[in-house]
Amino acid sequence: MVIVVPFRAGGKTRLPAELRVDVALAMLGDVVEAAVAAGDVRVVTDDPAGRLVATELGAEPVDDPGEGQGAAVAAGLAAADGVCVVVNADVPRVRSSDVGALAVTARLGAVAIVEARDGTTNALGLPYPEVFRPLYGPRSAAQFRAHAAALGLPSEDLELRNLVDDVDTLADLERVGPRAGRRTRALLGALSR
Repeated sequence: MVIVVPFRAGGKTRLPAELRVDVALAMLGDVVEAAVAAGDVRVVTDDPAGRLVATELGAEPVDDPGEGQGAAVAAGLAAADGVCVVVNADVPRVRSSDVGALAVTARLGAVAIVEARDGTTNALGLPYPEVFRPLYGPRSAAQFRAHAAALGLPSEDLELRNLVDDVDTLADLERVGPRAGRRTRALLGALSR
C-alpha cells in the first residue's frame, strides 16, 4: 500500500510566523511516523527540511510539481498500484490504526473520506490510484463524494477523530497538542517553558 503525504513548510499561514516552520515539521514527523508503520510512504515536497524528515523516518521524498495540493498528491500516486491512502501533514494525532482503517475501507472498493470540520478533506482511502482527482479546496469532501458516485463507487465517511482534527491555527494546535504525536507534544512543551 502506498501512503501519500503532501507537505509544504510555509503552508500554515494562520499560525504565528515564528512557529510555522517548526510546527509544520513536527506535525509532518508525527504523520510520517504513523504512516510508515502502515505502508510505503511518499512525502511530496519541495522543502529540504521536509525531505530530510521523510528520509530519516523511512519515507520516500517525491518532488512537488508546485501546482497545489492536488498536483502534489497526483505526483505521489504516480506509478502506484492498488489501494492508496492520502493523509494531510497537519493531523499530528494520526495513528497507524487510522491509516489502516482508511485502507480497509478502500480494499472493500469504497472511497474513504475523512472530512475536516470546515468541509475540506484531511484524508482519503482509494481502491486504486486512478480514482484520485485534484478536488481539494472549500467543500472538497463533498466533491470527492460526488466524484466517487460519478465513477460508480461507494464512498464512506470515516469519523476518525485523530484525522478530523487538523491544525490551522494556534488554538487548533493547543486543542490537539496534548494528544498529538511525540514531536508535536515536545514542541509544545518547549514553547510553554
